[in-house]
Amino acid sequence: MPPLQRLARPFRPARTWITLGVLAPVGMLMVSGLMLLDMRRDAWDRAEQTSKNLVQVLERDIARNVEMYDLSIQSAVDNLKTPGLSGMAPDLRQLILFDRAATARDMGVMIVIDEHGDIVADIDAVPPRKGNYIDREYFQLHRARAGLGLYIGRPIVSRLTGERMLPFSRRINKPDGTFGGVVLGSVKLSYFTNLFSQIDLGRDGAINLYLRDGTRIMRHPFAEADIGVNIAGAPTFQGFTRERSGSFVHTSVRDGVERHYRFSQVGDLPLILNVALSTAEIEAEWRVKALVIGTIVLVLCGLTIALSLLFGRELRRREAIQAELERLSLTDALTGLPNRRAFDEVGSTVWAQAHRSGQPLSLLIVDADHFKRFNDRYGHQVGDEVLRGLAQCLSASVHRPADLVCRVGGEEFALMLPDTDRAGAARIAEKVHAEVSALSIGSAGIGAGAVTVSIGLAVAVSGTEEAYVLADLYQLADEALYDAKAGGRNQTRCAKRPDPTVTPLKQVLRQMR
Repeated sequence: MPPLQRLARPFRPARTWITLGVLAPVGMLMVSGLMLLDMRRDAWDRAEQTSKNLVQVLERDIARNVEMYDLSIQSAVDNLKTPGLSGMAPDLRQLILFDRAATARDMGVMIVIDEHGDIVADIDAVPPRKGNYIDREYFQLHRARAGLGLYIGRPIVSRLTGERMLPFSRRINKPDGTFGGVVLGSVKLSYFTNLFSQIDLGRDGAINLYLRDGTRIMRHPFAEADIGVNIAGAPTFQGFTRERSGSFVHTSVRDGVERHYRFSQVGDLPLILNVALSTAEIEAEWRVKALVIGTIVLVLCGLTIALSLLFGRELRRREAIQAELERLSLTDALTGLPNRRAFDEVGSTVWAQAHRSGQPLSLLIVDADHFKRFNDRYGHQVGDEVLRGLAQCLSASVHRPADLVCRVGGEEFALMLPDTDRAGAARIAEKVHAEVSALSIGSAGIGAGAVTVSIGLAVAVSGTEEAYVLADLYQLADEALYDAKAGGRNQTRCAKRPDPTVTPLKQVLRQMR
């Protein structure tokens, strides 16, 4: 690594700021995403609870009304056993057979049918209206099965009123146990229409009531074509029959809308009720909020990232300026070489490394001979050109990245050569003399050989100069330089090894300062 790069201070504020400027919005997005997911779960929880409550309310209402109507049917079956009933007046016989609960609103017809299928008693008419029901499904089932109990049939159109009704029936047994007829009661389908229409489930919501065999009794919103349709093979209905109550999400075979189904069996009756909410409508409000919140968060994150990048760019610009100033503070403006400050800072590091590794460290102090004469004769501008030329010659004399060439003051230069012994340093010095001898300044008419340098060479080897520091090595090289000057210039002199008994030069330098 080049010596000056060792002095380069790592500037990380811009990178750190940009990283934080990106990570902070990412964290914001993650938190917002978790919050939106939690809001979505809340929307589904509310839909589940709402559906559950609706199913419970509707199931109880239907079960209670069916129970009341069944009690009226059972009462009629029991009252048929009253002694002398057949000999009573028609009006009295009707009062005995039918109670007032059977006349409630939305209750359909209630009649007694004999074993031949003919009407023998009618809650709404005295004498009873005429009609034969031997072909009806409920009549045939009761005639065939004695213990059928309450039978709820498929929706039918009443032959007496012309209205759609849901039939309820019980078997009449003669004293000998043989089939004696049927008591039929019915509930108008308008009862379910009025009950379900009070509930708003949205545009695609629905309420359905089915028989256990898959026959649809009623659907809200009402459509005539839906009544009596059997969907026993549909996946949704198969989900209803797997357990008594529960919920699931599935796509309707009727209209292709995905819905959340909450279902329950109605009491102990063979009826299945479900409330279906469109999944799109369940999430509609959440989606609006998610869109608003997501847009705001994305805008804020975008602004944060943009501002972070702009601020990071400004920091990088300032760091570049600071790095340039740092470089300039370590560079000689005239020659472009590292200056005395760089020499001191790099030299301290190199000295410590040489001391740890045990490798030699050589120092060359180079000084231009008779430089003052050049300035006096040619002027300072030519003198500056000579110094720049010397800088180029010195730089051309070394090639290793670890070697350091500095201008340490005036016409004085220094070459610091790590891992270089005395012989190696002497070869570098010879190369310096050779490079300088070829230096010419054409603009001033200074030819090759006119500029010469004197060099002082000093070598430090770990273990022999443990009491000395870089300043001592510099002083030794500087003394060798003066020996070269005194010896006639344009030559290299090696420093003599110091006498350990002499006061360390470090202390002498401090005294000189």
